[in-house]
Parts: sequence; C-alpha cells; structure tokens
Amino acid sequence: MLRNVERIDVFGSLKQDLLRVFIFLTFLNHIRDIKDPEHPYSLEELKVITEDAIEVDDNHSYVRVTFTPTVEHCSMATVIGLCLRVKLMRSLPQRYKVDIRVAPGTHATESAVNKQLNDKERVAAALENPNLVDMVDECLAPSYA
Repeated sequence: MLRNVERIDVFGSLKQDLLRVFIFLTFLNHIRDIKDPEHPYSLEELKVITEDAIEVDDNHSYVRVTFTPTVEHCSMATVIGLCLRVKLMRSLPQRYKVDIRVAPGTHATESAVNKQLNDKERVAAALENPNLVDMVDECLAPSYA
C-alpha cells in the first residue's frame, strides 16, 4: 500500500496535458479563420496553416506559427504572415513572443520573408501603411457564412 507521500500524481500530469491541449486549441482557433488576401477561403481551408505548424510553449511564453504559401512565388506571403502576427498580437497577452515563419523550402524568398515578418521595426512600419492595414483587417474580419 502506498502512503500519501509516495503516491504518483496522475491527475496533476493529466491536468498539465489537458492544459497544453487547451492552450494549443486556443491558439489554433485564433488563426484558423484568417482569410487569404487573394482567395475567398481561410488559410486553414487552403492548407496554408495546419495544426502541425503551430508550436506553443506556455512556460516560456512563446508561440511559433509556420505557414506554407500556396505557391513558391506567392506575392502575398508577407501579407499572410503579417495577418498571422497581427491576429496573435491582438489576441494574446503581451507576454508572448510570436515567431512567424514560412515553412522551409516553400517560398522562393523564404529568408527575406522570415526576416521581414520577425523584425519589429519592419512590422511597425508596415502597420503604418493604411492600405496594408485595411487589407490585414479585411483578412481578419469574421465571416458569417
């Protein structure tokens, strides 16, 4: 017979696993309905984002979203990444560091896009452009269809 001190905390472990799943699903729900800037479909419907492409480390307040443009020369890759970043910036507590990446080997200018999407000054400059902000807001607007 196990004494109280020797018991394995099975429920504590289960709680931690459930919490991780809940946090992951929360992140997924924040971004799954973002619309593509050029198509009448969500990024999830176009498989630009998938469940496998979201990494969350709540203990370190870190989230990474890796997206896959529909074509290698997608001219909207930076806009898509900006939409993901803005949605998470608006939805998450400020403690989170958000890392947005193009999936390796899926875009012709992958390195340049990644650099642009993760540079605070470039993101801030992009968000000062009213036309770009309108495009991002349109992609983030809820669809009631």
